Amino acid sequence: MENSNLTTTDNGKTAAIISYFTIIGWLIAYFAMHKDNRTAIGGYHLRQTLLFHIVSIILSWGLGFVVGIIIFATGIVALAYLMYIIYLGLFIVWIIGLIGAINNEAKPMPIIGEKAQSMFATI
Repeated sequence: MENSNLTTTDNGKTAAIISYFTIIGWLIAYFAMHKDNRTAIGGYHLRQTLLFHIVSIILSWGLGFVVGIIIFATGIVALAYLMYIIYLGLFIVWIIGLIGAINNEAKPMPIIGEKAQSMFATI
């Protein structure tokens, strides 16, 4: 039995799923799978995950820096729990998006999904 072309049979689902796994996964999904074979579902999830990765990086670095300074200056270590709550929220949003990609659905991520579609319309 001969294997048919993967990009034809999955209609962008593989690129959509891989884009959820770190910014490196996003780059692989975009350049290796989506750029030459654009699909609606692949593009939809690539737009969402790009904004998600950008927001995650900014929150992680920015919040980590600010909370680190506050903890160092005041000694209030309980502020670190604020970071854990935000990380948990990001993880939940990530899971919702990944489930949508696995189910081959164009379902927006909470908070950032619709914004990503308009910000990165060329992807």
